[in-house]
Amino acid sequence: MAVMDERTRDRQMIHLSLPALSDRPLDVLCLGAHADDIEIGCGGTILTLTTVREVRVRWIVFSASEERADEAARSAERFLSAASESTVEMHSFRDGYLPHERGPVKDEFAALAADYAPHGGPDMIFTHDEADLHQDHALIGALTRESFRDHLVLGYEIPKKDGGLHSPNVLMPLSEAAVHEKVGLLMGGFPSQHAKPWFTPELFLGLMRLRGMEGCATTGYAEGFHARKVVLDG
Repeated sequence: MAVMDERTRDRQMIHLSLPALSDRPLDVLCLGAHADDIEIGCGGTILTLTTVREVRVRWIVFSASEERADEAARSAERFLSAASESTVEMHSFRDGYLPHERGPVKDEFAALAADYAPHGGPDMIFTHDEADLHQDHALIGALTRESFRDHLVLGYEIPKKDGGLHSPNVLMPLSEAAVHEKVGLLMGGFPSQHAKPWFTPELFLGLMRLRGMEGCATTGYAEGFHARKVVLDG
């Protein structure tokens, strides 16, 4: 996982960096069960990556109802405004019922893996943590693992009243600018969610502040991820 801030290197944390690619943009795949999941889980990281290097992003939401699809598509475009290339895809699987539609959802993953197969696949994938207590989230995380067995897969966190958050093993420090841009875009991009008591700036900032403390981020903010498998080159 890329850690951009050199000033934290004397704080006894282990830092890994994404390789520099001179021949093409970094290829990133973002997968979310619902509208707003990707933004909540890795929005700050996407804003950071697309600001500091050339990045090609494919952004896919699996359950976006008719009333939320436009909202979600506009939000994705805002988060990807600095990307070198981007595509945004919305599917309309029923919210809360993805495990009951596992076959058709897996067919979408099979088609996605086939699209990537000619050139080896994305450099990194952001998806749901398989241990997430929301049934839709857990399925998307599991299908990502099944479909992309040899890739860097980072499971992001979604805070919810069900609980279930646990300590991530990958942390991405964020600048204050990225943190506040993420929260501003979330609150401005999803007015349909404002009535929900958990959809607040304080909650999003609080989780990033906690992860920033764990990662010794100089700004105090970070996003956390769960890596299934990482191979080190010495």
